[in-house]
Parts: sequence; structure tokens; C-alpha cells
Amino acid sequence: MNPLLSALLWPALHGAGLAASLLPRSWELRLGPWLGRFLLLLDPRRRRIACENIRLCLPELGEEARQRLLRKNYEHYGILALELLHMFSPIPGHYRAYARRIAVLEGFENWKLAHDKGRGVLFVSAHLANWEMMAAIGGLHGIPITMVTRRLKPGWLHRKIEEARASVNVRCALQPRTMPAVMKGLGNGESIGFVLDQYAAPPAGIPARFFGIMVDTLGAVGPLAQRTGAAIVPVLQRRDEKGVLRVVMEPALALGEALNDPGKVAEILLGRIEAWIRETPSQWLWVHRRFKNVSWPRKDAKSGLSGRP
Repeated sequence: MNPLLSALLWPALHGAGLAASLLPRSWELRLGPWLGRFLLLLDPRRRRIACENIRLCLPELGEEARQRLLRKNYEHYGILALELLHMFSPIPGHYRAYARRIAVLEGFENWKLAHDKGRGVLFVSAHLANWEMMAAIGGLHGIPITMVTRRLKPGWLHRKIEEARASVNVRCALQPRTMPAVMKGLGNGESIGFVLDQYAAPPAGIPARFFGIMVDTLGAVGPLAQRTGAAIVPVLQRRDEKGVLRVVMEPALALGEALNDPGKVAEILLGRIEAWIRETPSQWLWVHRRFKNVSWPRKDAKSGLSGRP
């Protein structure tokens, strides 16, 4: 990042973090959609990516429904942006208290059953609702969780995010050198969190079907489960109509012989993620360039989405 931009961003984010700390949740839920609609006007490049993804993944939707989904999706980003600002709060203990206030954990018993087998747990999630809250509420419930994630730039931004995660008992294994930390954690019976809905380039990424198309996806989860005996527990997040972030831990998957095929495991997991997205499409990260280096069927490419707010 440009040093001048970095220097300007630091006080801006910390000031916004303080302001967010003082904002009642009811105001956050009202202001967020307005912020999202402003972002929709302000961000033509990301808007085009979202439009293309919606058009290709959900061709059954008509033009009006797609435009409505695009607006709702950006309204979600506005709420998400305000939620993430709490990670920059200068008030000691604020992010921990905020996570307890807005998020609830469901299905804890599913994790406990998997954890008690003593081989560790592989959480599989997606960028739905607020994925940081998935890890946060798990850590606050005593789950020893390590997130597989990337190092952020500039350095002060990475340190601040890690500080917020540490306040809710979440550790990080940083790509690309994650395997030693992952193997150590599983060896200690801990839980490792992966998100599989983002593009992963080969060789880490392997082709798997997602929304009807083969696209490169992180292929490590199946081999890790086969090698260590760790359970695979899907976890989804969803913001309900009252603004409560519901984190749901589903029962561990029984994959049997499928564990011998990393691509099959990735496809099963993506199928679960796709079902979550179809249930709550407005809360997925449509602005991510998920479908790189793929060829969509010509019949899907005919339908249109203008990309205009």
C-alpha cells in the first residue's frame, strides 16, 4: 500500500472504530443499508463482478429479481462494514463484548461430539453474513480455534486484526505456510477453520463443481481429514431479520470412501456451501472473483444484468 495512503488510513479506521463502538445496534442496522447503497454507486468495478456472478450462478432469476438481489447484497455490505469496524475499536475489551452481544452459537453439541473423538475438527465455512463472527463466537464458547487466513497489508492493519481476533481467543495460521500450524493444532485435538468459497489457484486449488461449473477450489480439507482422522464440521453464518448473527455448527460429515478423492470431498463441501448461498443469497460475497479461468455454458451467458444501481 502507498505509504501516504496507509498513514491516512490508520487514523481514519481507528476513528471510525471508536464511532462504531458508540453506535447502538439498532442504528447500525438502519445506517448499514444506506451505506451499502452509497457503495453501490461508488464501486463500479466490484459492482460489475457481482452482477456477472449473480447472472451466471442464478440464471433462473429475472432481471428485476437480480437487480433487487444486487441492492440487497450491497445493503448487507454496509451492515458488514459497520460490524467489522468494531475490530478497530480503541476501547479495551469492546470487540469481545460486541461479539457476545450480536452473535449466538447454535449446534455447539455437534462440535463437542466431533471434538471428543480426539482427532481434531476441520471447520468448513464460507463468506456469508459476518465470517469473523463465526470464529469469534466459537472462541468465546471455549472452542480452541485457528483460522487459516492470509497476511494483510500494511503491517499495522494485520496486527490490529490479529489483536481483535486474539481478544476472542482466535488464533491464525497464515498462508502459504500454514501446514505446520494446522498439523500441530489437529495433533492437539484443536479445531481449524477453512473457508472454501474463494478461488484457490493450482496447485493448492483443484477443480470442483460449484454452481454447476468446475472451478479451482482449495483441496486440502479431504487429505487432512484422511491423514489425521479429523472430523469435518460445516459451519454457516446468517444474519436474521432482527440483526442477530446466527452461527450454526452442523453435524460432522460422514464421507466414507469419498475421503479417498480430494476432488469429491471438495465438491461435497461446495455443494453444502452452495445450498447455504441459495437460502440467503443477499448475504454472500458476490463481489469476489470466484469463477476465474472457467468457461460457462453459452446458454447462461445470454441472460443480462445491467450492473447499474
